[in-house]
Amino acid sequence: MFKDFKNKTALITGAASGLGLEFSKKAASLGMHLLLIDVHEDRLKQASQEIESVYKQTGIRIKYFSVDVSNCSEMESVSQEIFKHHPTPNLVINNAGISGGGLIWEHTSQDWERVLGVNLMGVINGVRLFTPLMLKAAKLDPAWRGHIVNTASMAGLLTPPNMGIYNVSKHGVMALTETLFQDLALVTEQISASVLCPYFVPTSINQSFYDSTGVNAGPEKSVTQSQLIGKQMLDKAVNSGKVSAAEIAAVVFEAVENNQFYIFSHPHALENVRERMVAILDNKQPPDPFAKRPQIGLELKSALRA
Repeated sequence: MFKDFKNKTALITGAASGLGLEFSKKAASLGMHLLLIDVHEDRLKQASQEIESVYKQTGIRIKYFSVDVSNCSEMESVSQEIFKHHPTPNLVINNAGISGGGLIWEHTSQDWERVLGVNLMGVINGVRLFTPLMLKAAKLDPAWRGHIVNTASMAGLLTPPNMGIYNVSKHGVMALTETLFQDLALVTEQISASVLCPYFVPTSINQSFYDSTGVNAGPEKSVTQSQLIGKQMLDKAVNSGKVSAAEIAAVVFEAVENNQFYIFSHPHALENVRERMVAILDNKQPPDPFAKRPQIGLELKSALRA
């Protein structure tokens, strides 16, 4: 189990905002050195400076890298630099992600490449590049401990309509992380893994909808009605979230300490997962996602058919 965070090193992707920023702050508060990755260099620099100003007296070290996690060569360069010049991360949080919505057949190939690139390939890159470094450190020191956390979503366990592109990416993260857990157990007791499944949390992830579907991108990018509706639904859901990113960060670090695999921000949402599993086992149609809130379903159906 990963019990002592002080003077260990955390690597966090998507670290400039939202959950990633709160993970970074939490890690710093526990005395961890930070390796921070984000595609937005200005925001990443500002976040690093803010964390450093708060915790500079503790002696923690912070290094940041402006990288697109979906870019294999960029991530490989970062992993090589870390291997040569920085401590091997004890805690890797593959968190970078973007949102996306709309009817599943209306996305372009570029939409699919972007969402799967960040949400799934970004996590794959983190796993394939940093797990070997962690295994090397573990082999050299029997007392060394490591943990990997991948950020999926409740959309990795459910299939809400008009969110197919996002659902597919997060289901991939779920399968990847469950397999990672099993594979690690075959080769070591020193490193384990967890998957985080947040529900709607007030962060800036809804703004990343622009990156994935081109909403507000201008006349050169054709945006469908379903994508616009998806953006409106996401805005409303995210902004109504009652659990903060800071609260989720605290839950994640507690889960790492306890070697807990599944991490949920909203346990009440598991009832929907149970209904889906029962439908699968009973070979029934997928359950109505709006059974408990039929008015929302009627409004969405009406808007899409208008």
